[in-house]
Amino acid sequence: MTPRNSKVAIVTGASRGIGAAIAERLARNGFTVIINYSSNPAPAEALARKIEAKDGRALTAKADVSDPQAVHGMFDAAEAAFGGIDVLVNNAGIMPLSSIADTDDATFERQVGVNLKGTFNTLREAARRLRDGGRIINLSSSVVGLLQPTYGVYAGTKAAVEVHGLKLAGPEHPAILCAQESLSYGALVARNITSGCSAVPAWIACSPLHASTSPMRSATCSPRFGLAQATSCLSAGPPRRAWRRRSSASNRR
Repeated sequence: MTPRNSKVAIVTGASRGIGAAIAERLARNGFTVIINYSSNPAPAEALARKIEAKDGRALTAKADVSDPQAVHGMFDAAEAAFGGIDVLVNNAGIMPLSSIADTDDATFERQVGVNLKGTFNTLREAARRLRDGGRIINLSSSVVGLLQPTYGVYAGTKAAVEVHGLKLAGPEHPAILCAQESLSYGALVARNITSGCSAVPAWIACSPLHASTSPMRSATCSPRFGLAQATSCLSAGPPRRAWRRRSSASNRR
């Protein structure tokens, strides 16, 4: 039986991949989970049934995060169903690859719309609506600091997401914890930015996990479940020490 607590978490892009693993792990730890998806309801509904079969609670929510009205409606639905929201995990993202010279306007605008504007839309709602003691977790990527020419637009959106997290975690939101998680050279680093420290980052996290034998092999499932465990730990309360584990960059949409 799943241990139950009163916390409610929205996970964007949660119908598959890393997002689904995060949602499932949060549910296993007693969170009520809002499983956000953008188009196909079948994987999200299957995940909700899986969570409920283990005595967890889940609600699916269709919303294109690049649409501010859709995001507003998703928060409304979560509040109507469960009385409030405690955790936001910004996981949704797309990663079409091409050099900057070869990237067309439509591809650029779609990546910026989902990865950057989508995160801004959810951060804005969360900053206004999370309950006291809330948590915001933004997923970043190691490609921000790597020389990979075909990741130019994607890396740019993720760098901006990190800046948004830094700026949100100021004195005006003392109850909100913003964490940037970066997959760097096969190591996941959780950087927790807390209020009351003038936006100076504090390196924190949870207990170390076993290492993946192939940090760059996206087919292995261990990285996504390691990230899921980290996210659940950060969502539950103040972590205590820095930690790293092997993982791999992935499309999280």
